[in-house]
Amino acid sequence: MKFNTIKLVAIAMLVSFTAYNCSNDDDTGTIPTLQTPPDFSGTFVQEDQMGRPAINTVFVSMADKNTFNVTVPSNQDAAFQTKFQDKLEALNPAHADPMYTNALGLNAEQFTGALATDVLTVSLVGATTFFDGTNVLTGRALADDVISTELLLIFGGPNGSDNPGLTNDNVSSNDKTFSAAFPYLASPW
Repeated sequence: MKFNTIKLVAIAMLVSFTAYNCSNDDDTGTIPTLQTPPDFSGTFVQEDQMGRPAINTVFVSMADKNTFNVTVPSNQDAAFQTKFQDKLEALNPAHADPMYTNALGLNAEQFTGALATDVLTVSLVGATTFFDGTNVLTGRALADDVISTELLLIFGGPNGSDNPGLTNDNVSSNDKTFSAAFPYLASPW
């Protein structure tokens, strides 16, 4: 029994000496330098584009994904607006009527023209929101209900009341409160 106690004391002392004598890399006050800088030579290719992810997911067909993802936004309207309009009219046949508009007052051609250019616009002078009833696509706040807004614009008609079962995802808020400090995301579970 006495021998086991001596072994335990010896192990405890060894651990404490080891922990006390560990080197700390930042003791010298110098910043380590990279031995080899990153190599940025070569050809790079854009693999994916999702300024507005739900729009890309819903309106871009699988056959067009690769082409859409490498098309610069300034060329997307010309290349994809008609395909987006066909998809919109398949989702909500009311959009086939050129006089039918959504809550923004846009008919199918105008609306899909705005959607086909896959960029997230940001207002530098006004409210930053996806849609707050007045401001539209002026950015996106974390708490914006993007999916319900998109459903409303696709299915809600001119005053947002058409197809009431299709205009809301029924998720009214994030499951956790967002932080007031950068990066503003909710804390993990």
